[in-house]
Amino acid sequence: MEHFGYLSVIPSLVAIVLALRTKQVYIALVLGIWFSWLIINDWNIIDGTLATIEGMVNVFKSEGNTRTIMFSALVGALLLFIQYSGGVAGFIQSLQNWMQRLESKKGGKSRVVVQVLATVTGLLLFVETSISSLTVGTLYRPIFDKMKIPREKLAYLADSSSAPSSILIPFNAWGAFIMGLLLAQGFENPFALMISSIKYNFYPILAILIVFLVVLSKKDIGPMAKAEKRTRETGKLFNEGSKPMISDEVTALEPKEGVRPKAFNMVVPLVVMVLMMPVNLAFTGWNAVNQSSGFTDHLFQAIGKGSGSSSVLYAVLTAILVAMLMYRVQGIMRTKEMVNLVLKGISELMPLALLMLLAFAIGDACKALGTGLFVAEWSKDWLSPEFLPAVIFLISSFIAFSTGTSWGTFAIMMAIAVPMAQIHDTNVVLVIAATLGGGIFGDHCSPISDTSIISSMASASDHIDHVNTQLPYALLGGVLATIFYIVLGFTI
Repeated sequence: MEHFGYLSVIPSLVAIVLALRTKQVYIALVLGIWFSWLIINDWNIIDGTLATIEGMVNVFKSEGNTRTIMFSALVGALLLFIQYSGGVAGFIQSLQNWMQRLESKKGGKSRVVVQVLATVTGLLLFVETSISSLTVGTLYRPIFDKMKIPREKLAYLADSSSAPSSILIPFNAWGAFIMGLLLAQGFENPFALMISSIKYNFYPILAILIVFLVVLSKKDIGPMAKAEKRTRETGKLFNEGSKPMISDEVTALEPKEGVRPKAFNMVVPLVVMVLMMPVNLAFTGWNAVNQSSGFTDHLFQAIGKGSGSSSVLYAVLTAILVAMLMYRVQGIMRTKEMVNLVLKGISELMPLALLMLLAFAIGDACKALGTGLFVAEWSKDWLSPEFLPAVIFLISSFIAFSTGTSWGTFAIMMAIAVPMAQIHDTNVVLVIAATLGGGIFGDHCSPISDTSIISSMASASDHIDHVNTQLPYALLGGVLATIFYIVLGFTI
C-alpha cells in the first residue's frame, strides 16, 4: 500500500485543528474528507469535491456500515418508545419506592447506600448516556438534598457512571459505532475485536472503581472534599455565588397522558435487545463454523464468527417489535401512533447517524491516502513500540478534552492508531482500547463535554464546580491508565 508522504497527514490535522478551534466536529470532519480527496485528485477542486460526495455515498457500499447507521437511527425510536410508554417513569417510580425505605434509616449507612444506588442506576442505563445522566440527576437530586450530599457529588456520580458503562457494555449505539470504525480498518470480525479490547480499556474501568471506592470509603479529595465539608457543616448544597445549571431543554420525553407508569415497559424491550445480540451472533455465525465435537463448542465458535453489525440491527428491530406488541396489547398506543413515534425517534438520532457517516467517510479517505501507514513509518525510527499505547491514549485524551466529544475523537484517531499498531508490531487490541479509553478520559475532563453538561443540568449543579470536583478523580484514573499502558506495552 502506498501513501502520499507528508500530504497524508494534512486532512487529519485539518480535522483536528478545526475541531479544536471551532468545536464543530461535523464541519471539521467534512473539511478533512474534502482535503483528502483534493490531495488524491492532484488539488483539482472540482474533481476533489465530486470525489468527496462520492466518498460519502460509497460508505453505504459496505453492508456493515449501512447496518450500523440503521441501528443508530432505530435506537432513537426504541428510546422514545420506552419513555412515551411510561417505562422510564415506572422505573424511576420503582427506585423512588426503594429510596423511601432508605430515608427512614438512621446513621451514615443510608447516605452511602443511596450513592451506591445512584451509581448502579447509571451503570444499568448503559443503552444511552444522556438517559443515564438525566435519570440519575433528576431522580436522586431530592433525596441527595435531604441527606445533605452536595450537588457536585451527584453530578460526579451521574457523569462517571454513564459513558464508562456505555463503552464497557457495548450493546448500544456506542458498540455499533466502534464496530463500524473497526470494519472500516479492514477487520473481518469487529465485534470479537471490540469485546477483546474491553479488558484493556482501563480508564472506564478505573473511573467506575474510583466512584465505588470514594462512596464506600467516605473519603474525598480536592474540591470534592471541600464540597462535602461545606454541605455537612452548613447545609449548603453548592458554593456561595454558584449558579445551578438547570435547563428545561434537557428533559426526557414525557409519558403519554393517562398512561400508568410501569417499569417493565422499559425493562423488557431493553433486556430483549441485549439478549438478542448473542443469539443473533450465534445465528449469523452458525454456518461459518466447521462441525465441532459438541453443541457448546459450536455455539461459542459461532458467536465468535457472527456478524456484529447484523446482530445489533436485528436485536434493536426485535426489541422495537416486542415493544410495539406490548404497548398495543396494553392499549397504550395505536399502530399509527407507534409508526409516528418510530419516525420521530429516527429523526432525533439523525445527527448521530450523520456523525457515523462522516466518521466512516474520513476513515476511507485516510485509508486511500495511506495516512496511518505514513505516520507509522515516520514514527518507526524514533517511537518505541512499547510506548505506543500510552502515546495513543494521551493524544486521544487531548483531542477529546479540546473538542468535548469522545465519538469525534474515535472517528479521527482510529484510522491513525490501527495502522501505527500494525507497522510498529504493537498489540492492536491494546492500541484500540487506548484510543477508546483516551476518548472517555478527555471527555470526562472537558468543560464542553455534552455528557458533563447534561450531568450538571440534571443535578442542578454549577457546571464549573462539577468539572473542578470531578477533575482530580478523572486525573487519577488517567494517570493510572497511562501507567498500565506503559507496563503492558513492555510485557505483551
